[in-house]
Amino acid sequence: MKVLLGTTNPSKVKRFSDMLSGCDVEFLTLRDIDVTDEPEENGKTPEENAANKAKFYGQFFDRVICNDSGLYFDEIALDDERQPGLKIRSPKGVRLGDDDMIEYYSTLIHSLGGQVSAFYLDGVAVYNCGRIYSYTASDDYIRAGMFDMVDRPSEKRHPGWPLDSISISRKSGTYFVDKVEGEPDNEEENVMVGEYRERLVSFLKTSLGIE
Repeated sequence: MKVLLGTTNPSKVKRFSDMLSGCDVEFLTLRDIDVTDEPEENGKTPEENAANKAKFYGQFFDRVICNDSGLYFDEIALDDERQPGLKIRSPKGVRLGDDDMIEYYSTLIHSLGGQVSAFYLDGVAVYNCGRIYSYTASDDYIRAGMFDMVDRPSEKRHPGWPLDSISISRKSGTYFVDKVEGEPDNEEENVMVGEYRERLVSFLKTSLGIE
């Protein structure tokens, strides 16, 4: 089965490839099919945006997976214009490169005292031959996955995930770029991450029609 990932982000490609490893799935990216058009991301949540993107890229391919995320800081109100929310890469209406993102958010976090409590809200959607399916994490998982962001960047980088260079595990105090991939910080996180991954993999398989 060929599935289009509606992204050019190498980290997202690896994420979904790992989740569906062992399945008879060949992943393609937007570059592979020469699609440069982009949908309007006007949803109110990451799940809505992921669904909008999946429907848009469904014009070009029968089976599509799209992902969207929002970043939120506990220290400021949800309607504060400084809240990253759904516009992580374009906080001022202009799309930022990886290094520019690190500089922008380091400066913002410095203005908030040098450290903030943060969490990601993740939405995933599948387009399968005309039908849209979508999924998002539960509040329990979101809260269990909270972390800190600081104004002192690590020198290391994760291509496609620049904010890992200023994100720190609460349990270990380790930058995300220094963590062993997939290694949880504690038993609670291990359980939550495992449950979320299991549910997401099940959603993907069901939506794509993988037995």
